[in-house]
Amino acid sequence: MAHPINRAPELLVGFDTETTGLDVRNERAISYGFCVYRYGQPVETEEFFVVPDRPISDGARRVHGLDVERLNTMRSTHLVLDVAAGARRAIEVLTRYHQAGAYVVGANVVRFDLAMLRHTANDVLEGDDVASNLEDTNFRIIDVIEHDLAIDPSRVFRPRRSLSHLCSHYNVKPGGHDAVGDARAAVEVLLEQIVHNNAGQRELMILPPSQHVRGA
Repeated sequence: MAHPINRAPELLVGFDTETTGLDVRNERAISYGFCVYRYGQPVETEEFFVVPDRPISDGARRVHGLDVERLNTMRSTHLVLDVAAGARRAIEVLTRYHQAGAYVVGANVVRFDLAMLRHTANDVLEGDDVASNLEDTNFRIIDVIEHDLAIDPSRVFRPRRSLSHLCSHYNVKPGGHDAVGDARAAVEVLLEQIVHNNAGQRELMILPPSQHVRGA
C-alpha cells in the first residue's frame, strides 16, 4: 500500500475468518465471514462455519468462544460445513465478487486469512477447479492495517494497529471476534480512513469498478 486512498471503490467485500490457531500453514478456519458494501453502504452479509479436522487451541477458543461441540450444535441454525466444503465455498464467494470488480478488505488479510485459505485448499482441494481460482486470480486487496501505516507511518504514538485498535482510533463499532462482525468492521474502518484522508469530508467519492485504487 503505497499511498493513502482518497476514493472508495464502488464494491467492497470485507473478509475475515476465525480459526483453530495462528499458524497459517497448519491451522484451519472454523468460520468465514463476508460483508459486502456498495457505494459505501452495507448490502449483504454471509457467514458459515466449519468443523475442523484438528483441535481448536485454548488460546483461539478464548478469543472467539467456539469449540467443536458448539459448532456441531449450530447445525440446526447455521450453515456448518466440513473443511473441504468450507474452503470451496469461501473461494467461490471471493471469486464471484472479484469477477464483479470488488476489492477484498481485511486486517492482515493477505498474510493470515487468505494465506490460511490457500494452505487449506492445497491440503484438501488438490485438483479441484475451484481451488485453482485462488491461485490464479489476482484479487484486489486493501489491508486496513497497511493502509493505516500509509496514512500515518509513525509508530511512536500508535505502536499497535490491530483491527480492534483501529476500530477504537476511528470510532468504529468493533466486530467482537466473530468473522462477519470483523469483516464489517474492516470495511467501516476503511471508509473512515478515506474520510480522514479527505480532511473529514464525509461524502465519499466512489471509484467505479473499471478503475483501480492507486497503490492498492
